[in-house]
Amino acid sequence: MELHQIAFTLLFITSIGLFGFSIKNLIATLRLGKAENRFDNIPRRLKNVFTIAILQTKLMREPVAGTFHVMIFWGFIALSLVVVESIVEGITGHFSFSFLGTAYSVITFSQEIFCLLVMIGVIGSLWRRFVTKVQRLQVDAHGSKDAAMILSWIFLIVTTTLFQNATRISLGMYNAGAQFPVSSMLAGFFSYDRGTYFAENVFWWGHITLVLAFLNYLPYSKHLHVLTSVPNVFFSSLKPKGALVPINLQDETLTKFGASDVDDLTWKQLLDGYTCTECGRCESVCPANLTGKPLSPRKIIVDTRRRTAEKSPLMRAGTLETNQNIGKNTLLDNYITEDELWSCTTCMACVHECPVMIEHVDEIVDMRRGLVLNESRFPPELKTVFDNLERNFTPWGFSHSTRADWAEGLNIPKMAEIGDAKNVDVLFWVGCAGAYDARYQKVSVAFSKLMQHAGISFAILGTEEKCNGDAARRMGNEYLAQTMMAENIETLNRYNVKKVVATCPHCFHSLSKEYPQFGGNFDVVHHTDFLNQLVDEGRIKIGKDRKDKQTVTYHDSCYLARYNGVVKTPRTMLQAAGAQLVEMPRTKDKGLCCGAGGGRMWMEEHHGKRINIERTEEAIATGASTVAAACPFCMTMINDGVKAKEAAEKVQVKDVAEILWEAVEKDMTA
Repeated sequence: MELHQIAFTLLFITSIGLFGFSIKNLIATLRLGKAENRFDNIPRRLKNVFTIAILQTKLMREPVAGTFHVMIFWGFIALSLVVVESIVEGITGHFSFSFLGTAYSVITFSQEIFCLLVMIGVIGSLWRRFVTKVQRLQVDAHGSKDAAMILSWIFLIVTTTLFQNATRISLGMYNAGAQFPVSSMLAGFFSYDRGTYFAENVFWWGHITLVLAFLNYLPYSKHLHVLTSVPNVFFSSLKPKGALVPINLQDETLTKFGASDVDDLTWKQLLDGYTCTECGRCESVCPANLTGKPLSPRKIIVDTRRRTAEKSPLMRAGTLETNQNIGKNTLLDNYITEDELWSCTTCMACVHECPVMIEHVDEIVDMRRGLVLNESRFPPELKTVFDNLERNFTPWGFSHSTRADWAEGLNIPKMAEIGDAKNVDVLFWVGCAGAYDARYQKVSVAFSKLMQHAGISFAILGTEEKCNGDAARRMGNEYLAQTMMAENIETLNRYNVKKVVATCPHCFHSLSKEYPQFGGNFDVVHHTDFLNQLVDEGRIKIGKDRKDKQTVTYHDSCYLARYNGVVKTPRTMLQAAGAQLVEMPRTKDKGLCCGAGGGRMWMEEHHGKRINIERTEEAIATGASTVAAACPFCMTMINDGVKAKEAAEKVQVKDVAEILWEAVEKDMTA
């Protein structure tokens, strides 16, 4: 074995040893988190890896940035064989995949092209960060320096590859031509002499040393996601989107609920921290952050990583108790404040946009649970909400005995009168807003009249219906939420209810995606989908040649569009009703939250601009005469926004069901 082989072998063994040590520590740190099964349904997980991690589908939601990243990512995959070839060559002295014949020519050609694409991607990424200065990338000086160093490092790795090939072509080691299109052009800068031999050695050693050094730097950089993003996508949640993981309140061994520090989190939540790329996509779509609230989803995850890095070495060494400075700190309070947590609307925009499948909302709710269940710490106005839920089974202070008053005179039967759900087509889950809110009661009436007009037999629970539990659950009061869920499930099962239709997206989501966690398995549909089906079936007919078309902009509810993918049917119905649709800039699954989710409906906004004002301004700017909604929370917030903007005389806010019923009524009287 020659000297350079010995030198490289020692370098390689040392590098792999150091890298293995770093990965061993990372795995040991993740094992400090709570156990969680993320090894179920392997085929589906592999499919996620292919579509999200390999094809980069979520990154391409921002086409420019996504394209640059795809160039770099796929370039690295294509160039992996170059690295393997160099390693084996360094150990054995001489090695090449040329024995693959024609396939090798294809490989080398693609590698050259990908080197160019990587260089373009790097230059484009640097340009966006330091020249055009994309806002979400301007976080801190350290982050920018780290990004610049990593991108420059990548640039050097691919350029040394090309120059290594170029010098070898000049020396006759490789044949110039189509299989080395870029290197063949660069070969002209070199001649067949001793200097080129020296340059070839410099480029070879430079390339492989840069690769090995890069590998060992990653575990200590925010670019660790290069290694963890694929595993993080593989281990991403397969539960229904937005469905919270329940606390087993029957487990008598539990002494603490929710989370206040990193060891209360699951290993996957710790992995989220190490996978965060700090790209800021979550922050750029967060309604709280956009309107000046203290919440930054990125900061939540980065703070989790920082606290994990601070605490885990002491936990693994068993010296946490002796280190008072670090031991007495917690993730909550020392890193993340209450204001940050309570600013979240649980709109899921952050999760929806994250390219590496980080689950921000679950962690935020876990910390809310810790505050509420362990310490009874929550905004003062929530005490009234919790008290109302306990006494009246609604977040508002209405008497439970009046829950069905809205239906008086409409000839709507109660399930207690029907006796069994098999005697009706569907149960209408009215929801708290539909039962008590004066404005949304009109939506309940309009929807009921549409069903009656279509010949649908339905019933309501009346005073047997209680709040679905969504508000309490997302405000961290898991005990209260599960209590109401269990009581509702018992009632629904007693009547053998199979199919439910709900006008509130929060009720719809909770009943369909979270009730199954507690034995409540029902076929639940949102009223927009239900009505659209009735229109398709011809059970609701509307004249096609309507001359009274109104200009309508539709506001997407987060719990419909992002949580459940209900985007098309509300628009189809509006158009069927004769509406001329105009879209807001942020729409469909990229829509801006109204600001009411996650319990924010009952909390005051003490920081920045009101979220509903931001959204209302977007709606008014379209010039539409009507803002259509399909959620009681959204309707309330947009209505308040229209009043605040003194635009009530020129802009109306209506539910999709109301617009459809108005069209039906006009046809009936025409």
